[in-house]
Amino acid sequence: MRGRLGAPGALTGPQLFLLGASFLITIGSFAVLPYMSVLLHERFGLGLGVVGAVLAVASLVQFSGGVVGAALAARIGLRATMLVALAVRTAGFAAFVPGLTRPAVAVGALFLVSCGAALYLPANKAYLVAGCGQERRPALLAASGSAFNAGIALGPPAAAPFVLTSPAGLFTGVAVLFALVGMGHVLLPSVADEAGAAEEERAPGTEEEASGAQRSLPLPPFAFTVLAVYVFMFFQHYLALYAVPRTSTAFYGTVLMGCAILLVIAQPLFARRLAALRYAAALRVGFGAMAAGTAVLALGGRAGIAVGAVLLCFGEIVLFLKNDLEALDRSAAPSATVFGRQRLAAGLGAFAAAVVGGQLYEAAERASAVPVFWVLVSAQAVLLPALLVMYVAGTARRRAGGELAGARHPR
Repeated sequence: MRGRLGAPGALTGPQLFLLGASFLITIGSFAVLPYMSVLLHERFGLGLGVVGAVLAVASLVQFSGGVVGAALAARIGLRATMLVALAVRTAGFAAFVPGLTRPAVAVGALFLVSCGAALYLPANKAYLVAGCGQERRPALLAASGSAFNAGIALGPPAAAPFVLTSPAGLFTGVAVLFALVGMGHVLLPSVADEAGAAEEERAPGTEEEASGAQRSLPLPPFAFTVLAVYVFMFFQHYLALYAVPRTSTAFYGTVLMGCAILLVIAQPLFARRLAALRYAAALRVGFGAMAAGTAVLALGGRAGIAVGAVLLCFGEIVLFLKNDLEALDRSAAPSATVFGRQRLAAGLGAFAAAVVGGQLYEAAERASAVPVFWVLVSAQAVLLPALLVMYVAGTARRRAGGELAGARHPR
């Protein structure tokens, strides 16, 4: 039996369950994944070059595999896809136990976990917003983001005492957690992922404005998601290298915890305002905050690092949520397909940041000018979106010119 979620009013039971499941799943995942470099290198004896390659490929699979998850959801449905994904992730975490003595098994377990994440997230978000009007999507997606960020904040400190002392017990506990969450998903009602719902349910009075904005400059959410994640991942990948020697590990951990709390609280608070904000304005605000944040990081010191981190988190709140909402509004494809494409965009941005950032940071270190690294990132946050807008505008003008010429000189 198929149902519709998201009727006006409070959250439904399935929606509450999914938000709680997102929190638990992220706690379990981040109880293990942030420590994989340590485990692979120190416990399993893999070289740092091999560790880096394994983690890079696993990250790319986790992000870009969202397209496969969307395709699977279109074939077997949202609930069934989530069940398959959770079964794969449960098997992956369980396989880490025999992997403690077999490095090849441990690497295979990591890829199973990554594949499970790729399959789960598009179906999870699509199920959460299925049957909801356009006006309810911002709050639901913001709540989902808050649930994930809360799990990200709590997972690593919860697992820290057990990672090196009793990893087998940690992996077993996480596998049991995923199995229990998967059993809960069995009870969810089957829900259709409706194609074209964004166009059919557009809020009254917005059709003319939205169509006019698209005719004037059809800014592509996929491309801006690539750029947003690309800029933000410099912060994620390299803040530790920059901040810890200049402050302390305790201060760095406090900054990360503060950012996570900010995301959990601020995303739902700003959700409706972001939904009402024009896309071009949101891009200016979001990339402007990221540019300012990375520029402030270059100042160094506790104040510079703390303020820069807050500005970057604000940019993340604006861009990540607005890009997802805009992608949904502009597409007639099923929601899972849209979210899968957005995950692919995020994967491309994260991969590019890892490749480019390593070269830039190494060059800055060799020149004894590490703050210049953040200045270069800030410049990219300004220039790359501007260049993309110019490219899109030029393409739109050429297309319009071609259509006008064709109208004047019909064959």
